[in-house]
Amino acid sequence: MNHDNKTPRRHPRLRFATAPGRSLLACALASCLMLAAPAALAQSTAATIRGTVSGNAGPSGNASVTATNLASGLVRKVQTGGDGNYTLAGLPPGTYRIDVNADGQNNTRNVTVAVGQTATLNLSTGGVAETAPAGEATDLDKVTVTSTALVENKTSEIATYVSNKQITALPQASRNFLAFADIVPGVQFKTGTEGSTSLRSGAQLSNGINVYVDGVGQKDYVLKGGITGQDSSRGNPFPQLGIAEYKVITSNYKAEYDQLSSAAITAVTKSGGNDFHGSFFWDYTSDQWAAKTPREEKGEVPKAQQKEEQYGASFSGPLIQDKMHFFLTYEAKEYSSPRAIIPGRNYRIDQLPAQFQEMTRQSPSAPFKEDLYFGKIDWTPGDNHLIEFTAKYRKEDELTNIGGAKLPQYGTLKAGEETRLDLRYQYTAENWLNDAHLTYEDVSFGPRPATLQNGFQLRVPKQGQEARNNPDMEEVLYFGGGGDFQDKGQKGYALQNDFTWSGWTGHTVKAGVKYKVIDINAMEKQPYSPQFRYDIRNFATPYEVVFSGTAGDFPPSVKSRNKQFGIYLQDDWEVNEHLTLNLGLRWDYEQTPSYEDFRTPANLAAALRGWANINNPNVNYDYNDYISSGNNRKAFKDGWQPRLGFSYDLAGDERHVIFGGAGRSYNRNQFDYLSFERYRLAFQQVTYQFNQPNHACTVTPNGNCFNFDPSFYDPEVLAALARQRPNAGSEVFLLNNDLKTPYSDQYSLGMRNSFEMFGQEWNSSATAVYVRSKDGILFTLGNRRPDGSFFPPGVSFGSAPFGDNLPGFGKFFLGNNAVETKTKQLLLSLDKPFTEESGWGVSFAYTYTDAKENRNNSDIFSFDYPNLDDVGFSRALGISKHRFVATGIMDFYGMTLSGKLTLASPEAEESLNCIKNGPNNCFFDPYTPGDTIGFKQFDMALQKEWDTGAGFKLWARGDVLNVFNWRNYIDFDTYRGAVGAPNPKLGERRDNISLPTRMFKLSMGFNW
Repeated sequence: MNHDNKTPRRHPRLRFATAPGRSLLACALASCLMLAAPAALAQSTAATIRGTVSGNAGPSGNASVTATNLASGLVRKVQTGGDGNYTLAGLPPGTYRIDVNADGQNNTRNVTVAVGQTATLNLSTGGVAETAPAGEATDLDKVTVTSTALVENKTSEIATYVSNKQITALPQASRNFLAFADIVPGVQFKTGTEGSTSLRSGAQLSNGINVYVDGVGQKDYVLKGGITGQDSSRGNPFPQLGIAEYKVITSNYKAEYDQLSSAAITAVTKSGGNDFHGSFFWDYTSDQWAAKTPREEKGEVPKAQQKEEQYGASFSGPLIQDKMHFFLTYEAKEYSSPRAIIPGRNYRIDQLPAQFQEMTRQSPSAPFKEDLYFGKIDWTPGDNHLIEFTAKYRKEDELTNIGGAKLPQYGTLKAGEETRLDLRYQYTAENWLNDAHLTYEDVSFGPRPATLQNGFQLRVPKQGQEARNNPDMEEVLYFGGGGDFQDKGQKGYALQNDFTWSGWTGHTVKAGVKYKVIDINAMEKQPYSPQFRYDIRNFATPYEVVFSGTAGDFPPSVKSRNKQFGIYLQDDWEVNEHLTLNLGLRWDYEQTPSYEDFRTPANLAAALRGWANINNPNVNYDYNDYISSGNNRKAFKDGWQPRLGFSYDLAGDERHVIFGGAGRSYNRNQFDYLSFERYRLAFQQVTYQFNQPNHACTVTPNGNCFNFDPSFYDPEVLAALARQRPNAGSEVFLLNNDLKTPYSDQYSLGMRNSFEMFGQEWNSSATAVYVRSKDGILFTLGNRRPDGSFFPPGVSFGSAPFGDNLPGFGKFFLGNNAVETKTKQLLLSLDKPFTEESGWGVSFAYTYTDAKENRNNSDIFSFDYPNLDDVGFSRALGISKHRFVATGIMDFYGMTLSGKLTLASPEAEESLNCIKNGPNNCFFDPYTPGDTIGFKQFDMALQKEWDTGAGFKLWARGDVLNVFNWRNYIDFDTYRGAVGAPNPKLGERRDNISLPTRMFKLSMGFNW
């Protein structure tokens, strides 16, 4: 586009020293230096500059346009076409000097581009250059520092940038770079009560996201955290010192993004430049710097000792000036965090048997240790070549699964380890670019019991309607050895190649292919040690024991060599200066031999056929759908994903742009779920009852009811009993032979605006979004009553036929595609990006969410209904209808002051309604405690820097989290009561709150 007739707009400049070339870097601010450096990237992180070169007589054909990275010396050069148009693709985010040469005339300007940005920059061979559109870092009178949150207006993606200035300046409790994603409308970053973190978008859980670091996906194929290292972990997935900036795309991403169904995070890492630089940091907080919790204030538990310490360093510089550079960083995290012991069923400590009271009064700490390493070497052997090699290593250990009703001895020692390597080669020609990656990953996850002995569970009968719907006992206290033993991971190689063609006027065409061979393994023994259950009314003798036996010749670990293949085509077509179309199509395919080649054991298949054909002729499903011959399962082949979008620039100056899109995106089935039918057979869960008061059962020679004998405390005795009764009482998992891959359909319509207010450039956006996700895996009970029914006569909820077991086995579960969510959102944002000239920046993000799901919290188990066919949608749990996040950053007198305010309406909690339609017709009716503000937190940080001369700077910083010590209660009484007896305490809050209480954190370090 040519903007000859548009009024130029002035923007702040980035000021450099007067020395040319690489010396420009020397006097830039430290935060700018980090982000200006080039980074390893694929096309999802590469920036593109395109536009028109004009002379005195109009468009200038055959002009040369050269981009030189001011930090590394990387050079990219193209010639304009006859119409004066040019495209510079595959640029690592950073600051560039743009040189134009035509007809003996030269012009030079400095510009900055951000991660994944496509910027329009119109140039002139003489005089004053053209002006870039609003929101782009491409105005020829402007070099936007990389800490500015840039906005790309002419795209159909719903995307927001998170700058390095925001990452380094905003207050934070952890150095998890993903924590800043919640400043984006539609995204939540949550910290659990035990310190684990998760990221989600809309109604879908964390497994719907994917994070791309330097263009390479970090997907976790086994666990549910979305990416490796984020499932129930207090650790960080990547060292924050190594992250330059990132972009959050909540929906309507382009065709290059794979293996996700909600948000995409695309991050670019730092790299060395032509000068040596280094940094060190240390931060610390403890229980002495934190306010008391409500239970601590009441003296119910002593104030727990805790410590949180983080430290790290980075070092970067040239190996060959302008040609080869390196970047190295290390970060560590050491936590010792309090875990309050809170007996279940609202038992007070003084209500427990005397021998348990003292051990319950303690407040143990849960230690955590993580080491993170990242390194990169980049080499530019010629103007058209770029070679980069990156390596990441993560190791973490922690004690978890303690607190609440679980004593420290019952905890789990959880270990995780990850190695990722990436070799990248990029070749740039006149009208095309090829970007190839060869990657390797090795990830493991291995929880182990902290105590290798029998486990003991003190329980109490459920009360009221809860007892009617589920007659099981409710836990009060867990002690002894825990039951969690797992060995899961993924290891393999991938080759991906992306090709960009810009030789057609108005079109930027991308095509890519990825092939991956990945060995995946999953093993889980639950419980690892026998778990003896005691009724609190008679805690001298157990009434039940649950343990894991072994069956047949099944290997204990499920292993599968998966092969993944993906291909896409994307055309970003600038039809004219107003209309841009984003047209993409993607196809993904994955083979999982452990699922596809599985053979249902003959005895299990025979038992299922005999049970279904003779005893239960009226069951409402076809048992043949779950019996696998080893040849009747096929890999899912229908993974076609159209992704279409548009943007319409009303005036052709990117001030006011209407945009929208529609697309489909396939996630993937978690390997852990696909492995249930194998490793649950290898470690069959067996339950034996002991005949005693309140838990009477009939003792028979071949049954599962016994008169208790102390010899049963010996695991070998239990194992011998189980071997005498192979398969008796064991749980069975069966998967549908025609499983599909989960996906989401996404629709959006919105408008972006750029305008001047208070003498500064502001950006706003308003978007309406609808996302429908389908085909999540759900396990339901396959057991049926003798007449084939699930419910007894006159009952339409609960009363599941748990006792009507599969002959020779026990309960059995059917795995199908059934979980769905529906999300309607209004996303509003307003921001004034931080600039060095203004010295301040703010952002405001508001999200209205109407989210519904057909299974509470998208759980993979449902035992209240035979399936979800007739189950309606209810309000999604864990999501606020209203959420507002505001941030501010201001530099003054060598100091940086920042703040973050988060407000959210109450989240719905799980609850049953057995009052409205009677006890036999209950339904899920999530309860929302209150209707005002359910969560509020205000954080502040102040940092002071001292320049000692010679480029060495010291700094100190203080973060105050939850400045006003607002209490965010997370535990409410959600029992609605019974017919004629509503619960008068419905909605009553308990003393459990989300952390942190008001907490001070001290940080210090240096940069050079």
